[in-house]
Amino acid sequence: MTDVLRRGRASLAFGFLVQGVAFALLVTRIPGIQNRYGVSDGLLPVFLAAVPILAGIGSVSTERLVRRVAPSRVLRWSQPVVLLALLAVGAGRTMAVLALALAVFGLAVGALDASMNMLGVSLQRAYGRSIMLSFHAAYSLGGIVGASLAWVGAHFGLALWVSYLPVVLVLLPAALAGSRWYVDGEDRGPAEKDAVEAGAGGGLKWLLPLCLVMTVAYIGDSTVSNWSAKYLQDVLGSSEQTATVPYNVYMVTTLLGRAVGDAGVRRFGAVAVVRAGALVAAGGFAVVAGAPGVWAGMLGFTLLGLGLCVLVPQTFAAAGRRAHGPGASDAAVARLNVFNYVGFLVGSPLVGALGDAWSYRGAMLVPMVLVLVTLVHARSFAPGADRYGGGHERPRTADVGRSSNGLRLRPGPSDGPGPAGADPQPGRRPRPGP
Repeated sequence: MTDVLRRGRASLAFGFLVQGVAFALLVTRIPGIQNRYGVSDGLLPVFLAAVPILAGIGSVSTERLVRRVAPSRVLRWSQPVVLLALLAVGAGRTMAVLALALAVFGLAVGALDASMNMLGVSLQRAYGRSIMLSFHAAYSLGGIVGASLAWVGAHFGLALWVSYLPVVLVLLPAALAGSRWYVDGEDRGPAEKDAVEAGAGGGLKWLLPLCLVMTVAYIGDSTVSNWSAKYLQDVLGSSEQTATVPYNVYMVTTLLGRAVGDAGVRRFGAVAVVRAGALVAAGGFAVVAGAPGVWAGMLGFTLLGLGLCVLVPQTFAAAGRRAHGPGASDAAVARLNVFNYVGFLVGSPLVGALGDAWSYRGAMLVPMVLVLVTLVHARSFAPGADRYGGGHERPRTADVGRSSNGLRLRPGPSDGPGPAGADPQPGRRPRPGP
């Protein structure tokens, strides 16, 4: 494996980590944002819903943008915009500034999420083995770091901009410096912009099961992030301090599951890992719904972290494997990413409405049933012709011009064209990244 790929993998993992930090700093300081701007309880859901809606628009726009611009360039410039928008949220004083900052944040996050996962999918193809979970593990680690920094800011009563400014000052130049090592995948031509439909053979029907799984995974994730504290305190009778623990436990187990998940995919295959994750997650919701006390509830949320953590990365990886033709993988990832935000929008209101109308124990059974739907579509995660993740890894060697599976790579500017004979088209230099 060349240094180009290793540096590309490390820099992309850092990009995932930065995104995890930024998003956690926003969502965990929502009460502080509400107090700073005087946002009413009735208006707050409008602001919160606007972010994922605009992120979906950003993701769809990225699908069109990457037909002309390399995903690495989209990622390189969307990440600083996300960080600067976060700082604007913390530094503004009027409702108009908050609305504008959140709008920019949402659009940039959509482009960032889509382009990050595009690069992750292309790198996994270049490696010829499962590495996608490691990128999402970095995101989980970033979420833990961001949530911890947010706790420090809230604990010491720091103004939002005081909490956000040091983070932006450190992460923004570091992300820009790391972006020079991003590695793009295969070239795409303007005449092949609809390759996702043509390459799939039968339109987008093959993508629909993956979209459903993505939605279900984020319904489960948003249920934990939005309702775990209230459930533990109001239903299981914990203290306010103890009620903050389940989400932290969930994040830690998500990190641990993703850290070892790639090894599981290589050993048992993607289908088996997805099925196991769905069963463990469903078991976690069942334990939470029937928990007689606080510690049983903690066990349920622990199982949820271990089960749900594999679904999203493997869904992106499956889309990348099944899309054929230049640019098809990028288009599939961008469209699939939209259902990340659909699940986020549906999950929290769904559980809240059912909890108020019925009971919160009963409400936890709904995402349990939805997660089990993943079992019906598990075969959509089969490796197919690519074979990586199915117990038949490709050789781990690749040169700069072409990976072990024939993927042409576009290294950063400092890497040069690679060894003689590496490029399958003589006389043609690899196309540089940003």
